[in-house]
Amino acid sequence: MGFVKVVKNKAYFKRFQVKFRRRRECKTDYYARKRLIIQDKNKYLAPKYRFVVRFTNRDIITQIFSADLDHDNCLAAAYAHELPRYGIKLGLTNYASAYATGLLLARRVNTKFNLPYEGQTEVNGEDYNVEPEEDGKAPFRVLLDVGLKRTTTGARIFGALKGAADGGLNIPHNDRRFPGTKGEGKEWEADPEVHRKYIFGGHVADWMRKLVEEDDEKYKKQFARFVAAGIDADKLEGVYTAAHAAIRKDPLKKRDPLERGYFAGKRKAPKDPKKIVKKRFANRKISVQQRKSRIVQKLTAKGLKPLPK
Repeated sequence: MGFVKVVKNKAYFKRFQVKFRRRRECKTDYYARKRLIIQDKNKYLAPKYRFVVRFTNRDIITQIFSADLDHDNCLAAAYAHELPRYGIKLGLTNYASAYATGLLLARRVNTKFNLPYEGQTEVNGEDYNVEPEEDGKAPFRVLLDVGLKRTTTGARIFGALKGAADGGLNIPHNDRRFPGTKGEGKEWEADPEVHRKYIFGGHVADWMRKLVEEDDEKYKKQFARFVAAGIDADKLEGVYTAAHAAIRKDPLKKRDPLERGYFAGKRKAPKDPKKIVKKRFANRKISVQQRKSRIVQKLTAKGLKPLPK
C-alpha cells in the first residue's frame, strides 16, 4: 500500500468550528445576508430594511425586517392567506397572488408612516420606480431579500417585488427578470404586455381555456374549486382588479371572527354545555384524600352509593 497523507489529524479536529445553525439547516445564506444588513459607520442607528419574500406550499410570506445586534425586527408583514378578505379566495400561491401580497405590504407600510406615495395605480406591466417628492418625506426604501430562492426569469418572487414597487415602496431593481423578458447578458428586452397578463392571472386563464377545449373532465377536476365558486377564465382578471382596488382602499382590513389560517373557519362551540370538555393538567399532583373525594363524586353522579369506610 502506498503512502497516504493524513489530512484530518488531531489538530484539524481541535480547530474545527461548525457553521451557523441556520446555515447547517440550509435556511440562511449568510454571504448575502451580510451584504444586505451591513451599514456605513457614519449612519449609526440607520438600519437597512429588507423586503423578505418566502414561499411555502400553501402560502406567500412578505415581511420587512431590520437587523439588530442579536435579532431581527419585523416592521410589517402581509400573507397570501389574508387575500380572501379582499376577494382572492383561490390560487393563493401563483404569480398574481404574489403581486397582490406585495401590494398589500406596501400599502400597509405607507399607511403606517403616513407616506403620500400611491405608486402605480394603473397596472400596465411596465417597470415603475417611485420618485421622491421635493418637499416632503422620502419613499420608504427596502432591499429585496430572496433567501435561497433561485432568481430565474419569471419567478414569483419578482411578482411580489412588482406589487411592492407599484404600491409605493422604493426598491432598487430593473425589469431584467420579469415575465416575458428575452435576451442574454447585458442585452435584454422586457415585454410589459406579458408581464401584465401574469399580474392579472392571464397565464392561468389561458391554461383554463386550453383544458376546456382539450379535456373537459380534466378541467373540472383540476379547477373544481374555481367551478364551484363560479369563476371561469373570463372572470379571473376582474377578481384581481377588484382585489387591487380593495387593498388600496383598506390595507388594514380586520380579519373575520370565524377566519382561521389556510382558508378554514373556526370550530363552533357545542350547543350542549355538558359536551364541553375541560382541560386537565396531567402533571398536576393531587393528594390521596382528593382522589377518594373524586371517586365519591363520580359514584354519586351515577346514582351509586360508595362503600362505607
